[in-house]
Amino acid sequence: MGLKYFSYLCKLKAKNKRLMTRTMHLLHKVWPLALSLLFGAAVWLFWTVGYRQALSFHEQFQLFLFGGDYFSQCLSEPGGLARWLGELLTQFYNSFLLGGLVLALLLVAVQRLTWRLMSANTPSLYPLSFIPALLLWYAQGDYNVLLCYVVALVLALAVSWLLSRCGVLLSFIVALVAMPLLYWLIGPLALLSAVMLAVVVPLRRRQERRWPLLLVAGLLAVVAVWVSVVVSSHHLPYSLERLSWGLSYYRVPVFHPAVLIVIPAAALLLAMLSALPQKAFNHRHSLSVGLGSLVVVAGLGIVLVPKGFPKQTYDVMDYDYLVRAGQWQAIIAKSEQRQPSQPMSVAATNLALAMEGQLCERGFEFFQRGVQGLLPPFERNFASALLTGEIYFQLGLVNTAQRFAFESMESIPNYAKSVRTVRRLAETNMLNGQYEVALKYLNLLERTTFYKKWARQMKELLGQEDKINAHPLYGRLRQMRLTDDFLFSEREGDRIMGQLFVRNPQNRLAMQYLLMWPLLERDVNKFMNYLGVVHKHVGFNPRHVQEAAVYAYAQQNMQLPQGLTTEVLRQNFLNFANIFNRQGKDSPQLKPFEKTFWYYLVKGQ
Repeated sequence: MGLKYFSYLCKLKAKNKRLMTRTMHLLHKVWPLALSLLFGAAVWLFWTVGYRQALSFHEQFQLFLFGGDYFSQCLSEPGGLARWLGELLTQFYNSFLLGGLVLALLLVAVQRLTWRLMSANTPSLYPLSFIPALLLWYAQGDYNVLLCYVVALVLALAVSWLLSRCGVLLSFIVALVAMPLLYWLIGPLALLSAVMLAVVVPLRRRQERRWPLLLVAGLLAVVAVWVSVVVSSHHLPYSLERLSWGLSYYRVPVFHPAVLIVIPAAALLLAMLSALPQKAFNHRHSLSVGLGSLVVVAGLGIVLVPKGFPKQTYDVMDYDYLVRAGQWQAIIAKSEQRQPSQPMSVAATNLALAMEGQLCERGFEFFQRGVQGLLPPFERNFASALLTGEIYFQLGLVNTAQRFAFESMESIPNYAKSVRTVRRLAETNMLNGQYEVALKYLNLLERTTFYKKWARQMKELLGQEDKINAHPLYGRLRQMRLTDDFLFSEREGDRIMGQLFVRNPQNRLAMQYLLMWPLLERDVNKFMNYLGVVHKHVGFNPRHVQEAAVYAYAQQNMQLPQGLTTEVLRQNFLNFANIFNRQGKDSPQLKPFEKTFWYYLVKGQ
């Protein structure tokens, strides 16, 4: 009886051991995949929900065209295939769901390929394979890092993984033939594959007799890539320095952040882990090692990634996206949650208020930067010029909007074309009756994915005056625009607003800008003159107009006309004036009036 019981216990123990072994084996297979899927979901949510404005920003500053001519144009430069693929994928940023999915798949590809290069080691080190992907995620916070770099990195890692399986003869063929071709296709990141062949492969296969030949092949691969860069500098109109950094990795040609070098270097170092002896890892402590590395890498991501995305930069970018989408209520709601402070965010808020007819009613509820918050001065900046041009376009200054579109596209540092500006140029030329020029731009847009339908609809309007005049946007702009083609000083913006309003008193946007201009200049006398012009055409008496009128009549010791202001507002002004006269402009008792013109006026004195 005792022997049978003992035998039963031994069988049960063996069965439990096999079950535990199978469970651990299954766990080692499942948990890496689960981590990768979780990482991909986090990346997708990050871009789709949190940073959709960045997707819109990147999509608008390129013009990807389908066709053999554009493909051959890309391939005529080093890194051309990576550029073509990067732009092909970037156009899908037009849909936030697809754009986030593209970035999630690419970052997961970087992580999985890194793991492939270091997979000879214990699965407990799997979390370390996320380091290059996390560094790349951080680097993408710099809006000048282009998707071409990400695509080139994925291709370089994929080629490196394939090279790790090459024999000696194939390694020499790759070094002398494939590496120069790889450089031409993906750019200088081909050097990563060459260094992998020169360092990782010989280390991993050092037990073989012919490993020195693998080392020689790898060194030849490195030399082949570098010679390709030097030869390109002698036959192409680019400097050796720029070719060494990559033509399409970074939007600004004269500057490249160091993190773009750190990312492939991290992948190389992690791949070198696969060359370490297996006994270097204590399998008895694999669980603790895995959990420890997971905590460290997760902490790195939580701390590092947000630091790559400056709050102010992406806040302004969000305003630009909302202006582009015409989401005026969303802009106002955003400014209500957090006061705008940057010039572009203030300008976007004022435009949204004016589009909703609330600028002279609520303008001083928000932070103001003087008249620059209405019409920002021109800056040779490809990003800010678009938002400023949108203000001029909505006002009816079509020619000025066209000039800003040109200037924005010409100031893009990497000389790319912009799908957003091409669309705007098609609109402005159609409004001006330049139909042949508009057709040229529409033909370009017809070769895109997401603007093809819009371009065809616009073609139906060309030359059809009745259809253009009946259009809800273009018909209104046709009525409001100034037909004279002239330049004007930005300091005379109020006079231009006056011309727009007198030409068409239905231009409510110009009317609001006309009255708000002297208020932001704190020039009450000029305001009263403009108010007289406005009242000759329309009755317009919002809150800030009443506040300025009360102040103006009080200065002149004149009685207010009947019906110009409400009794409540007049009493509020008397209370404000009493506090100001007794305690001065710094009195805390003036705080209840901080959303009035009076408060803005005295604070600037």
